[in-house]
Amino acid sequence: MSAAFASSRTNGSEVVKELAFFAVIALLMSVMLLGVETVDRPTGLELAVRWDLVLLAIGATVIGRLGLIFRRENISRLGQAVLITLSAVAVFEMFVRFRELDDRWVSPVFLDMVFSSVVSTIIGIAFVAIIFATAYFTMKDKTAADVDESAKLSSKIQLAYRSNTKKIGLIGIIFFIIFPFIFGEDRSAIDLATLVMIYIMLGWGLNIVVGLAGLLDLGYVAFYAVGAYSYALLSQNFDLSFWLCLPLAGIFAASFGIILGFPVLRLRGDYLAIVTLGFGEIIRVVLINWYDLTGGPDGISSIERPSFFGMADFSRRVPDGAIGFNELFGMEYSSMHRLIFLYYLILVLALVTNFVTLRLRKLPIGRAWEALREDEIACRSLGINPTNTKLSAFAIGAMFGGFAGAFFATRQGFISPESFTFLESAVILAIVVLGGMGSQIGVVLAAIVMIGFPEMFRELAEYRMLIFGAGIVAIMLWRPRGLLSFRDPTILLNMSQKEKVAGEIK
Repeated sequence: MSAAFASSRTNGSEVVKELAFFAVIALLMSVMLLGVETVDRPTGLELAVRWDLVLLAIGATVIGRLGLIFRRENISRLGQAVLITLSAVAVFEMFVRFRELDDRWVSPVFLDMVFSSVVSTIIGIAFVAIIFATAYFTMKDKTAADVDESAKLSSKIQLAYRSNTKKIGLIGIIFFIIFPFIFGEDRSAIDLATLVMIYIMLGWGLNIVVGLAGLLDLGYVAFYAVGAYSYALLSQNFDLSFWLCLPLAGIFAASFGIILGFPVLRLRGDYLAIVTLGFGEIIRVVLINWYDLTGGPDGISSIERPSFFGMADFSRRVPDGAIGFNELFGMEYSSMHRLIFLYYLILVLALVTNFVTLRLRKLPIGRAWEALREDEIACRSLGINPTNTKLSAFAIGAMFGGFAGAFFATRQGFISPESFTFLESAVILAIVVLGGMGSQIGVVLAAIVMIGFPEMFRELAEYRMLIFGAGIVAIMLWRPRGLLSFRDPTILLNMSQKEKVAGEIK
């Protein structure tokens, strides 16, 4: 170990002391939390001691801390990757043993899963490859010449990405358009793609508030719920169609966004996050307790499904005086018609959200959002009204959340307060943060990773939160600004077009 730290600022003895300190902390915390538990035996409850879990916790802590020391001292990126991988495997092993009350000392659970399942093997290899690739491409302090060379390489990569952003977006749009033609008969694939598109739209809506305006919102799910319940109540009580209720749901959600915006005008940072979190919980509690209007915890069922622009119905047995979708186009009836139509509907809504966001970013209001994000005091000194700027961000972001909520209600046919918990807000915010605040393409990638992958690999569904937490930690270590985050202003003075794309000041 001393040889590994020969060229670093920390000697081997200091490293050993640091590792011993964290090992003691892990021992003290894991003995009571993991090492002792009550087990239901035929003879009654017994106290079982799980030293295997304690040892795994200490091992994962020491190995993970050593990996962070390697990173801090800029030692061997390959060593960093190996140590972090071993630490992740140890945490996974500990988690599985704790859930399954498995006290075996041989045949580790992780190895059993890898060798017993081809899918698990592929996931494990992909996980290790991602860690190695991330560690390899991680920037580290070197000589001035190396830093300059790395900066030039990073600038070239940014230039290549930004100069081809439209091409990348166009390729993505084409893929999503032809997706039903590729998986037309796969019901689960269309359902999964539709779910991913819902979260992409929600991520783009929240990106206006968090990514562009810099306002941390932990209660975005409230606007999602307002849109869903607005459509459900208007449809059932006033017999309005989906196409009439959709804009109304957006208007109601935008109104609630303005209502939320007024109390938080003078708040920022953590205080703003706490207030928005409380607003989201208030909406959920109101939905649970206002039984006469919302149905309380029972929710609202039998929500009307959308028709084909009022011209045809997708049901097998259409109402009197109506025409079926298959009859309108002279096709045989298929339940896939409705699913594919819903997929294209949310695709159009998401693209509208993206288009409006990009256009607003180039308008004065969009530049005001960016000025507010960078420095509110400087924003005030330039004569920009922060009140109107914040309210517009909350209202527009909430409007798109309301649109997504209305679509969610008509797709599901049933809604309840359980669909709009804080966890949904956390997932949407995580999509924005992981993708890169202000990055539209980054939100798409993050939504696919966080929503699509867990549904595709249901074998690991119960470990979703563990993998989610590990992913958050990894992103914060190696990509603290997100996967594709380039938070440069939309327009800079005294810059050529090429430099404007690359974000390089003359």
